Amino acid sequence: MSAPHTDVEQVELANTAFYEAMERGDFEALSSIWLTPSDLGHDEEYHDPAQAGEISCVHPGWPVLNGRGEVLRSYALIMANTEYIQFFLTDVHVSVTGDTALVTCTENILSGGPAPEDSDELGPLVGQLVVATNVFRRTPEGWKLWSHHASPVLAESGEEEDDESPA
Repeated sequence: MSAPHTDVEQVELANTAFYEAMERGDFEALSSIWLTPSDLGHDEEYHDPAQAGEISCVHPGWPVLNGRGEVLRSYALIMANTEYIQFFLTDVHVSVTGDTALVTCTENILSGGPAPEDSDELGPLVGQLVVATNVFRRTPEGWKLWSHHASPVLAESGEEEDDESPA
């Protein structure tokens, strides 16, 4: 595979790296994908969050998380409590304007929780459909994730209520 030549290709690779780090449970790699104040030339100890590009994250059903500490802690918790996760991304759209990129996609997620007690098997696998928006910012080290917002897609149950059905 050749090196990415366009900003769109570079952002696509950064977006893919984010999901692959989650799949591997690689917290170090995941952490390195997120924007830091130093990526933007700001002092790590003191900075204005608005100027430093403070990161944010919304997981499906969670409140908004702001700052590296909260965001990375949430991923550590997810990784610690998820034995298996795989993302199949569809409907991926990348838009780049200057030093900011926006990625929208559908996350088709297959995951499994901890194994039942007294068992070596994985917990039950669960499928989930989530739409996500990932905002990236260009840094001297490449594109870094600035914000991730994911919302569940409500699936139709397929069961229609029938008033005439026997109770």
